[in-house]
Amino acid sequence: MKTAMHISKSSAGRWLIWSGFAVALVIAPKIFSQGASLSLLSQIGTLMIFGLSFNMLLGQGGMLSFGHAVYSGLGAFFAIHAMNLATEGTLPIPVSLIPLVGGVAGMFFGVLFGYVTTKKSGTTFSMITLGMVELVFASSLMFPKFFGGEGGISTNRVIGKAVWGITYGPQIEVYYLIAFWLFICTIAMFAFTQTPLGRMINAVRDNPERAEFIGYNTQWVRYLTLILSAFFAGISGGLSAINFEIVTAENVSAIRSGAVLLFSFIGGIGYFFGPMIGAVVGVFLTVMLSDFTKAWQLYLGVFFILIVMYAPGGLAGIWVANYRMVKFKKWQQLLPSLWKVLLASALIFVGCVMAIEMLYQRSLALDQGPEVTIFGMTLNVMENSSWLIAGVLVMAGFVLLSLFKTAFTSAWGTAVSEIEAAILKGAE
Repeated sequence: MKTAMHISKSSAGRWLIWSGFAVALVIAPKIFSQGASLSLLSQIGTLMIFGLSFNMLLGQGGMLSFGHAVYSGLGAFFAIHAMNLATEGTLPIPVSLIPLVGGVAGMFFGVLFGYVTTKKSGTTFSMITLGMVELVFASSLMFPKFFGGEGGISTNRVIGKAVWGITYGPQIEVYYLIAFWLFICTIAMFAFTQTPLGRMINAVRDNPERAEFIGYNTQWVRYLTLILSAFFAGISGGLSAINFEIVTAENVSAIRSGAVLLFSFIGGIGYFFGPMIGAVVGVFLTVMLSDFTKAWQLYLGVFFILIVMYAPGGLAGIWVANYRMVKFKKWQQLLPSLWKVLLASALIFVGCVMAIEMLYQRSLALDQGPEVTIFGMTLNVMENSSWLIAGVLVMAGFVLLSLFKTAFTSAWGTAVSEIEAAILKGAE
């Protein structure tokens, strides 16, 4: 009876999460309705699918791929060609199903390239995928008829007659198309984690020798997983083609592959929803932050380094850890030291941002004037006092952090030990 109640609660929790996810997708345009919000939401949606498909390889299978953009990019090219054929009347296919064209194309190339790349694992697999993405990128410039050369291939997503009044001209209609495919793909990729193949790819990741010992072909497990991953990556590419109405060689470049790797790590590859968080942060850092500062790439790099060094579980891991603290009511014993650590970190952050922005102003934009406004303060990059303020903030932050870090680490370790003891006691 106790087990049945536990399963019932678990099922109810999952229904609640998926229902909340669906509601969030529906009402998001109502909440974020100003300026280019719809465009940003659409980019986040496609990047979420791309990140989840990549995490099927890295997070679930332990396969670090540097060439995952090949499948999304080639899927995007086939999708945009299909749209152009539909515009000419040669291929009778609605825009709503164009992502499937990208998915099938991604799966085809997954079958083609995956058979070679998955013959090896570990570092060798990563190097092969890196060579593969460079090969495809070079081919994109050698075959301009298909890839469009440096200018790429453009299209018009408004095809044929409107169905139920939907033309996909307005961005809101494109957003809801992306949201629909995001919801379906997310469910499908989560369902994959519960299948025997999904369980076996976890086993191959953790202990390939033991998986082979009990009779499984680890190469075929990796191969089938890559094919499915390529399918979903192709769908994200097809949605990107619809959203932007243009596909270029950059879609199959190592830069795109590196970006999804970066964002997935930031979100947390150890959690299913980690790449979804990473997609939100990635779009914010690359699109929104770039409108405010020229140093956005520096901030992105530093943020990534800090995540890898101090939070290897990513933002999802940070959220889960803090959720456990709240669930087991341990926050009260953390607060006395936590706010001090946050204060010290804030001082370091403010001081570093001031120094970076002043340095960029002095090096790249001095012709626009020596003054720069940061956090509401106007600083003159040619005056020593401005640099002194930034230096004092950073130094004060590091001194305070060194004083308060030990107490916070001790309090956190004690709370974790108490939580683990409570879990073991409940299991007994």
